[in-house]
Amino acid sequence: MQSSFSNSVTTKTAVVIGATGLVGKALVAMLTTSPHYSKIVTITRRQVDYDNDRVENHVVDFAQLAEHSELFHGDVLFSCLGTTLKQAGSVAAQWIIDYDYQVAAATLACSNGIPHYLLVSSSGANCASRSSYLKMKGELDNAVKAMTFERISIVKPSLLLGDRDQTRLGENLASVILPTLCRLPGLKRYRPIKGEQVAERLLQLSIAQGTGIEELMLDEVFPQATGADGD
Repeated sequence: MQSSFSNSVTTKTAVVIGATGLVGKALVAMLTTSPHYSKIVTITRRQVDYDNDRVENHVVDFAQLAEHSELFHGDVLFSCLGTTLKQAGSVAAQWIIDYDYQVAAATLACSNGIPHYLLVSSSGANCASRSSYLKMKGELDNAVKAMTFERISIVKPSLLLGDRDQTRLGENLASVILPTLCRLPGLKRYRPIKGEQVAERLLQLSIAQGTGIEELMLDEVFPQATGADGD
């Protein structure tokens, strides 16, 4: 599917889940300054105060998401929700957050007629993977692709870089090693990328015209990332 940008400015309503994460925070900040969006609905598990009249924050129990169907109305649903195995406490708990909650939110948005769904997935997502995390991401991709949105955009970055609320030792080490390792032929698509770059691309996709399903890898969506740091 090809996307094309429109010169006309229309004001949209965006719904964002995962608004407190690395990509989600950056995305909400960008949406508040975009002339294309007049209302941003953030659905979170804890209260978030925004110093902007365009943003409405709603605190919900994601285990009871169906009780908040009225919040899933608008033009675009951005799904930036995600957690780590350490934060979740177990593989089963991580699946609930990263799969069950995601599917529930997408189902509500689709049922309510939101036309465009944007998902932050993973470069290695594969429902046949031996990795529980990558298998989960692959199954989530397949689940949302089976839904009847007018347009589905799935972006698949590798390791996300940026300031997080919680320190992740493994990711800190990977952020040092991977940029050098990924200069090898065939590995550039797994190069780390800043969360702000992913958020910016999500915004661009959301204001471009298009239909159908698009799955975009790092080297396809973020060409500036593959050439960063002197590469």
